[in-house]
Formats: sequence, structure tokens, C-alpha cells
Amino acid sequence: MGVDVKPLSGPDFDAAIPALAALRIEVFRAWPYLYDGDLDYEEGYLARFRHADRAFLAAAFDGDTIVGAATAAPLAGEAVEFREPFERAGFDTSKIFYFAESLLLPRYRGQGAGVKFFEAREAHARSFGSYSHAVFCGVVRPLEDPRRPGTYVPLDGFWRRRGFEKLDGMTTAYSWKDVGATEETEKPMQFWIKQL
Repeated sequence: MGVDVKPLSGPDFDAAIPALAALRIEVFRAWPYLYDGDLDYEEGYLARFRHADRAFLAAAFDGDTIVGAATAAPLAGEAVEFREPFERAGFDTSKIFYFAESLLLPRYRGQGAGVKFFEAREAHARSFGSYSHAVFCGVVRPLEDPRRPGTYVPLDGFWRRRGFEKLDGMTTAYSWKDVGATEETEKPMQFWIKQL
């Protein structure tokens, strides 16, 4: 079952916000994020993102149904949790593009959509001619966490095949409420980087 990956902007993005919010909640509810999402929050987040300077969203479609999405925006406009580690390390954040999320329903994985997401975001970042690097971060969960599925395969190999490398010592912390929890807790997030 092939999917079509295409950028969404303007009215097309607006029309897709409810489906994208539901997708974020469904995908991030699984390991390793275990995010107990809220539809109102997600729709507000996406509406704000839609108007961010140079922001980019690509969606994966099975027919007319959105089954995946990937976002990116300049790091300089992102939340302090994502900017600050780079500022402290002496990076020029005005030259870095941040790849925020890459989501795909499980049954559509392994068919090339994930590769297309990275290619589309990199092409968007390069189109401005002023960005030297792309970065993203992923949550770090303990290997011995009892919630970790036995079939889970980390994405490190996939990310390295896309040309990204782990930025040793570069982490941040971000808070959300885990499934089954009563309040938000901070999670460690590891940064990865690629020269554009």
C-alpha cells in the first residue's frame, strides 16, 4: 500500500489540522514517547506552527486519508528548550533548521515515506540558501523500562542512513504527561545533526 507524500500549506494545511492533531496523539501515544495527548492542545500547536516563519509540513496520504506527517522550521524560532543547548555550545542558531517531528502510522512504515519526509524537509531548508545544518531530537528512555515493547527497534540506524549523527553531550529536557501518569514529567531528549 503506497502513500503519496506532499507539502501542505495555506488552506490545505488549515483543513488538515484536525486530522494532523489526531495523528500526533495516536503516534506519540506509543513507545517511546508514551504521550497522553490532548486534542485542543494539538490543534492549537498546529495552528501556531502553520504561521511560523519558513515552517514546513509534509503529509503522507493513503488516498484522501492522512497517515503520516513531518514538520520543520528554523531553530531560531523554536522553543527555548530546543534553542538553548545550541546557543550554549556556540552554534549560530540562525543557520540551523529544526526537524520537529516525523509521524507515520505503523502499518505504513518501511515503505519509503520516512525517507521522503527527510528528503522533503532537507530540500525545503536548502531552498533558502542560508542554513548550514539540520537537527532534530528524540526521547531517551531507559533500556530496562518495563513499558518498552520486546519488538521495538530504535531508529538510530535509519537516522544514520539519512546522514545524521548523534551530537554527543547535546541533550535537552522536555515535559509531557505519560500515558497513565497524573502529571507532566521531564524527559531527556538527544540531539542529532546533519550538514546540509
